[in-house]
Amino acid sequence: MLRATWLVFQREIGQYFASPTAYLIAAALLLLTGLMFNSDLTFSLTVKPADPSLVPTFLSFAMVFFAPLLTMRLLAEETREGTMELLLTAPVADVAIVLGKFLGAWFYFSLLLAATFVYQIILVVITQPDLGHALSAYIGAWLYGGATLAVGLLFSSLTENQIVSAFLAMSVLLFLWLGDLAGEIVASVDLARVIREISLQGHYTTSFAVGLVRIEDVAYYAGIIVVMLFITVRIVESHRWR
Repeated sequence: MLRATWLVFQREIGQYFASPTAYLIAAALLLLTGLMFNSDLTFSLTVKPADPSLVPTFLSFAMVFFAPLLTMRLLAEETREGTMELLLTAPVADVAIVLGKFLGAWFYFSLLLAATFVYQIILVVITQPDLGHALSAYIGAWLYGGATLAVGLLFSSLTENQIVSAFLAMSVLLFLWLGDLAGEIVASVDLARVIREISLQGHYTTSFAVGLVRIEDVAYYAGIIVVMLFITVRIVESHRWR
């Protein structure tokens, strides 16, 4: 299965680097993070210290909208073009197909995240940032991104229409992100706690973003990835009976 997963992974990476959409997404994210970093760095010279978690925190929020764009074609395109049948008849396990595609998307996101390390290098040269704080924020953003990509892949398996896939994934991710805000305004403390526990942002802003790596928050994002991929594998398996 490892060999099959590796082959699917290589195929997806090749398609990302051959896709204009992937380059546009990368350019948009790097442009936005660059503008935010430049603004924060300017303020740090006169107003306040630079925030080492600014860029990864922004990327975690941005993935609510960009993850569906990165994953919408992964399985939907295979179904629309009829190549899903070829994959299912090949000697490749369904788990390998799903895992290879997910890891390809996560690897691409990891490269984008790594490209923003240059901002931390600039901070080290100019100021003395808390590198532990920055590392924690990057770990959180990496896990956060993986969770959003897993959700996007699930919805890509449900339809052959890429636009529908992206819209549904974006709606669910936005709902999970807004849960953190809802937890701050509801009257019931117990209900607020429950809402925050299921929200994506609630497990990032109170831990990774402030320099803490807590096992329960790591487990939350890992759990979303595992559950979403498990459901996606079951959906791909169902194609064999159609």
